[in-house]
Amino acid sequence: MEDSAAPKRSVTVADVAKAARVSKATAARVLGGYGVVSDKIRDEVMAAAAALEYRPNELARSMSTGRSGIIGVVVGDIENAFFSLAVRGITDAARLAGFNVIIANSGEELGAEKSAVDLLIGKRVDGLIVTPARCDSMEHLQQVRRAGVPLVLFDRSIPELDVDAVTGDDRDAATAATRYLIGQGHRRLAYVSAMEAEDGGLTDIGRISNSAVRERVEGFVGVLTEADLPNPLHYVRLGATDQRQTDAVIERLLQDASPPTALLASDSLVGLRIFKSLQSLGLSIPNDVSMISFLDADWTSVTVPPITIVDQRVYEMGKLAGERLVARIERAPLAVERLQVATSLVIRGSVATIGR
Repeated sequence: MEDSAAPKRSVTVADVAKAARVSKATAARVLGGYGVVSDKIRDEVMAAAAALEYRPNELARSMSTGRSGIIGVVVGDIENAFFSLAVRGITDAARLAGFNVIIANSGEELGAEKSAVDLLIGKRVDGLIVTPARCDSMEHLQQVRRAGVPLVLFDRSIPELDVDAVTGDDRDAATAATRYLIGQGHRRLAYVSAMEAEDGGLTDIGRISNSAVRERVEGFVGVLTEADLPNPLHYVRLGATDQRQTDAVIERLLQDASPPTALLASDSLVGLRIFKSLQSLGLSIPNDVSMISFLDADWTSVTVPPITIVDQRVYEMGKLAGERLVARIERAPLAVERLQVATSLVIRGSVATIGR
């Protein structure tokens, strides 16, 4: 009696050829999509392959063609709606060009990112899209370049690496949001980020290893400096990595001798945590504290009041990154660029006008 639990032998090209009554070379041409055969032969081979439930050996195919048909993507935090939208754009662009996608999540940890890159290179991906956890540590990405694997950075840029990067206009976005708050009469503004920090504060913008966070802080601080507001770094707070830490960050801010009247959240996860923190403290938005969040996440439009946001057009960013990587894989003659996708401020009900 046949053991139904025993693993079945993989169907080979030779099996398909035998069933279709053609040579192995002819079956290989049909199944591999190369060479010339008649429509009748092609139909017979494909019918035999379907009947036998043939599955191509992707490793063998990659060794014979030099292509795996796979793109690797390493994102910072798949829980963040920003990266979920980006992955959708990347996969849509990849699929349109005939590529599949393998996704890895670094959790914004450099060690996990290095491991993911090594794993994907080992799987012979045709190209990589990486959101670097740190823009000041790039040896593993330089190794990708030395291996000849096309690489595109997403959301963050490393000019020294000399590869394409697709980002938002982070500095301009933070500048526009901060100017809007200033225009509404706010003079004590805080910027809150999930980026880890030892003491939650910041004394040197140049030490921020995440280029997106650094540029947003530069835009934020630049507007406060233009407005001649004192000590613009005072209300820049890092370390809002989870709800407990965010609660602590917000409580420290609001216990300041001159607490901020408005908060700018660095991303939608931080924004939601801030919203929950303010709720738990019994504070009203915008009557007690105003806020703006990066990214038009679903939650921002269903809160009371709905949250003013920086619309980052993340799907378009992901799609552009996918298209750029495909162009690199196809060896298109393109200059290395940082491609910036414009953002816009969507004004809702979370910012009060004060001092008027």
